[in-house]
Amino acid sequence: MPTLVVILGPTGVGKTELSLQLAEEYACPIISADSRQIYRDLPIGTAAPTLEEQNKIKHYFIGCKELTETYNAGQFARDCNILLKYLFQTYQRVVMVGGSMMYIDAVCKGLDDIPDVPAPIREEVQKQYLEKGLPWLQDEVKRLDPTYWQEVDQLNPQRLMHCVEVTRASGLPYSTFRKKGTLRTEISAEERGFEVEYHMVERPREELYQRINLRVHKMIEAGLLEEAKKAFLTLGISLQPLAEGQKESLPNSINTVGYKELLPYFRGEYTLERAIELIQQNSRHYAKRQMTWWRRQS
Repeated sequence: MPTLVVILGPTGVGKTELSLQLAEEYACPIISADSRQIYRDLPIGTAAPTLEEQNKIKHYFIGCKELTETYNAGQFARDCNILLKYLFQTYQRVVMVGGSMMYIDAVCKGLDDIPDVPAPIREEVQKQYLEKGLPWLQDEVKRLDPTYWQEVDQLNPQRLMHCVEVTRASGLPYSTFRKKGTLRTEISAEERGFEVEYHMVERPREELYQRINLRVHKMIEAGLLEEAKKAFLTLGISLQPLAEGQKESLPNSINTVGYKELLPYFRGEYTLERAIELIQQNSRHYAKRQMTWWRRQS
């Protein structure tokens, strides 16, 4: 069977370098499993492969969606499986690399059997979030599904809202639909049509954190501020301070580490030095969550 070679690891660990080496050795393309690199106009903050690297090795799912588009793990799995059927007609191996845990699981393990959410429920949850803010949303997830609360990115309103929506629609905790061995779909290699070979990239924690901190400074030097400002303006997000009591939900494309910390800086809420500290801090926290996620997998 053909093999999908999956390179896992936390942000900043060096996955891109390894993927390029392996793809060159195997003479095959690379599939990016990164939920933000898929968007155009965010190459610096998402640490996307450079144009030179993309010209050297064919990459897929890099900069192919507009900032205004919505895209999720389910869509990625469907698109990626179609692409893999095509690629495996030519290549015995294809490399997949990225840090988006749900994207990788959706392709390699199958999608959770999560019920559809009626539009009125989704609209009501979004309305409540806009009116009451992130603390209310966090409290709802803690109350409705303590298990998922321990696993989720607790600062990601999209994922938190999805938990509340599914729980309200089904009457069951969202985590019920995510537990392996219950409603989770496990795909065999025969059904999938290819083998999966995992490679975990790790570094000592202090070394990883130093790499993350340094990378943030390099992103700033490379023009992250200009890139973020342009992205906010493209999405129609004001850089002026919010009125008292006004709340805001960022689009999924920009609601990520490296951008959401800069918006308050642009609005004069804190200094650039503080913004950089927050990006570094949140990147380290994200790296820790990534490692926790993968170490739980069999």
